[in-house]
Amino acid sequence: MNEDGTGLLTIGELARLTGVPVKTIRSWSDQDLLPPAARTPAGYRLYGPDAPARLEIVRSLRELGIGLTAIRSVLHRELTVAETAEQWADALDAQIRTLRLQSAVLRSVAARGSAAEELPYMTELARLSARERRRIITDFVEDALDGVDAPAYRSGLLAATPDLPDDPTPEQIGAWIELAALVREPELRAALRRLAEYSARTAPPAGEPDAKSEPYAPEERRAPEERRAPGASHTTTEPRTAAAPDPAMQEQAAQEQAAQGQAAARVAELMRVRGEAAVAAGIAPDSPAAEPVIAELVAAWLPTQTGTADPPTEDNPAARARLLEQLETAAEPVVERYWQLLCTVTGRPAPPRWDTAGAWTTAALRAHPRPYGLDRSAFDGTDPDRVLRAYEQVTRDVAALVAAVRPEDLALPTPCAGWSVRQLLDHMVWENLMATSIAEDAPRDDHTADHLGDDHRAAFDDSVRAALAAFTGSGMLRRTYGPYEAPGAMIVQQVVVELLAHGWDLARATGAPTGLAPEAAEETLAAARRIYGAAPRTEGSSFAPERPAPPGASATDRLAAFLGRDPA
Repeated sequence: MNEDGTGLLTIGELARLTGVPVKTIRSWSDQDLLPPAARTPAGYRLYGPDAPARLEIVRSLRELGIGLTAIRSVLHRELTVAETAEQWADALDAQIRTLRLQSAVLRSVAARGSAAEELPYMTELARLSARERRRIITDFVEDALDGVDAPAYRSGLLAATPDLPDDPTPEQIGAWIELAALVREPELRAALRRLAEYSARTAPPAGEPDAKSEPYAPEERRAPEERRAPGASHTTTEPRTAAAPDPAMQEQAAQEQAAQGQAAARVAELMRVRGEAAVAAGIAPDSPAAEPVIAELVAAWLPTQTGTADPPTEDNPAARARLLEQLETAAEPVVERYWQLLCTVTGRPAPPRWDTAGAWTTAALRAHPRPYGLDRSAFDGTDPDRVLRAYEQVTRDVAALVAAVRPEDLALPTPCAGWSVRQLLDHMVWENLMATSIAEDAPRDDHTADHLGDDHRAAFDDSVRAALAAFTGSGMLRRTYGPYEAPGAMIVQQVVVELLAHGWDLARATGAPTGLAPEAAEETLAAARRIYGAAPRTEGSSFAPERPAPPGASATDRLAAFLGRDPA
């Protein structure tokens, strides 16, 4: 402070007091942020008692990133501090969004392993506005559906826009980049066009009572997490009337549509859960155990077809054929990927995957084209004592094969398509464990688990011992099971068929003789014909079409041929 008693500060004193460099104070003073209160006779600046506080305000605002012009407006009371803070906070938010976008693009490039040539295109896509992104999707949909009379389906697709959030994650940026590339693929365009054509073809004609409204929201209009599985309801029905809408009727139609959409979503979830559970339990689509599942699904699906052209009202071949057609029409993996990417871009939950349940359900519908009419003749002639003896004879010979399998043999291929020796052995162990659990009234559902462990010989032997104990100790051989009251002896006989057939597979894979259990093979073949003779040999079925057996073939070779293997 000057010694003249005026209370004024030199620039050096002000710098020492506040810690702000002299050069900075001089610059701010020149820009009218800190005007001097006076000057010395020599022209040096002097600052008043309020200068330190004013300097602290300037420094604080600069540290927050606020520009000098805005600070000058605050100091001259042209703007309040609150107004300035809000403006600069908005500017900073925009800058942060830009930086996050740049970071997301860079991380997406790193994750995708993109080539240098892709960088300009990826950066351009990431910088597109929401309007420009919508334009890409709109052009794609209009081109794919050009000439197809499916306005509701089209509007549903257009309603699902790829709106990125303000601060997208690298995953969202990557999903948008992939989506933008996907909509240029002819495969996706063709798939969406097929769905639209199906929608147009199956909608009720104009004038029908159920065509006065749109009872089913198209799949594409629904929130992604509420999307139905393929075939859960009619793809869409189109409004066909040009009459002026009645508000009351519109409200009623909207309520009905919402209720039907919820019902369709429940059916979709039921289909997914039942299909995945059937796969997990090892229920073959063409097995008798699949029929009750299909009957349940068809019964739940029928009410969702109200308002479609010629709606089915009961479970019959026509109804099952229509459900199968819907499933096959909508089973478009590239379309499923399209919706998954849209969900990722927008940050909404992706719909559950349908591929596992869908494949099982379509295969089961092909195998069971009509409601099951129980033929109890398949249950006849099942002697519990003979079945138990056959099980003992078959497992004896198969156990000898299993004991001869070396560790290096486990990777060998087998006649069961896609199965190695290890997978085959695991399945055989599971067959025994599953039969044991049925005998104990606690059916297993761990079909996909590892039942073999590190010792395949012990695993098989232990499963045989457990099964024999359960068969004889639970009374299974003289009880009935399930809704069709199948004799327990027949269930065990099915296990005998499975083990003998897979024993043949194992012998073929390891080069061992295939003439297993000759004393039981002939009656096991007869049982297989009785149980599976009417089973369809369709895609996804347990058995391929029957093959011819060479002259003089053993009963086990003929069993293999009956079940679709080539014994030659």
